Amino acid sequence: MNQPRPPSQAQPPSPRWYLNRWLLLSLPVLLAAADALLANDLGSPLQMSTSLLAAAVLLFRNRWPVPVLLLTLPGLQLSYIWLAPILALYTVATTERRRPVVAGSALLLALAQFLPWPYGSAMDWDRTTVLAAMYSLMTAGAPVVLGLLVQTRRELAVRLEELTRGQEREQRLLAQNVLSTERARLAREMHDVVSHQVSLISIQAGALQVCSDDPAATAEGARTIRQLAVRTLEELRQMVGVLRAAGGDGRELTPQPTLADLPRLVAGSGLDARLDADFGPRRHWPEPVERAAYRTVQEALTNIRKYAPGSSVAVRLRAGGGLLHVEVRNGPAAPGAEPLLLPSGGHGLVGLRERAQQLGGTLDTRPTADGGYLVSAALPLAAPLPQSRTEA
Repeated sequence: MNQPRPPSQAQPPSPRWYLNRWLLLSLPVLLAAADALLANDLGSPLQMSTSLLAAAVLLFRNRWPVPVLLLTLPGLQLSYIWLAPILALYTVATTERRRPVVAGSALLLALAQFLPWPYGSAMDWDRTTVLAAMYSLMTAGAPVVLGLLVQTRRELAVRLEELTRGQEREQRLLAQNVLSTERARLAREMHDVVSHQVSLISIQAGALQVCSDDPAATAEGARTIRQLAVRTLEELRQMVGVLRAAGGDGRELTPQPTLADLPRLVAGSGLDARLDADFGPRRHWPEPVERAAYRTVQEALTNIRKYAPGSSVAVRLRAGGGLLHVEVRNGPAAPGAEPLLLPSGGHGLVGLRERAQQLGGTLDTRPTADGGYLVSAALPLAAPLPQSRTEA
């Protein structure tokens, strides 16, 4: 017996990932240390201590960006370094979301570079001093602008990824919704076809039982039953194949019935039925409308064979006022006729009403005064109809 597999765990980072991470973290530290060694007097303990401290604290810039910046400012003011404070300010701009903190950090760096040490020293506001103030502001502004651009790019990348995931999720839900709709329509098709064919098989089986003493009639009845059974199996095989394909291989339910198939449907219903169709100057009607009209007549004839065998049936179709009116009326069952004992889920008329509503039409079903039953549908002929690959 197969044991259930344990849930997969996240794989640990590879050694190469750690190597790249340490290179990115330590390279600015090495550059800042080189800047301290090259720009300062190696014999000055104050300059070397403050500048090397500024380079060393860069190792912690990603975890504590603002304190690291504050620790680099003494090196900027007491020595001649500039790389470590700029890298620290850049880190603040890329990680800190509070804009006042970023602006205050930039101002501190500009003041540390501009103000002379010690602070009590006199400062003449001449042209050189103004240029020094401008250079200090530009030196502090450049890493801030670059850091904010990097932070904005990261936020946009995260937002874009969220939007992409949302669109993919919506597409999956839409595909599932379309698939569910198509399967529901196929289920209605299967119900209509199977109910119609099985009721015909039951009628032929009853006739075969009555004519058991006539070999010719028995053979003809058996042949008819076989043909109906084969046709039913073919319809089922085709529909189940489409259901299994889950709408992914382009197969369709072909051929789909239209109003041109009504005479054959009525003639082969096994009922005393007559067809009265007056379409006038017929134009090109949407296929879903013709298909819905055909299925309405088919389901009505199936129900008549089940519940009112031997009754007379009138099938009437009229086109007018932008509507196709479909009416199937039957009288009471013939005396002594036994109804077909076929299982019923009660979904036939519900499916017909859903078809009519999807097309913008109506369906009315009610018993008549003479003990019969009436099925009446009104389907719009010019309504905009969504086309579907397996539309029912």
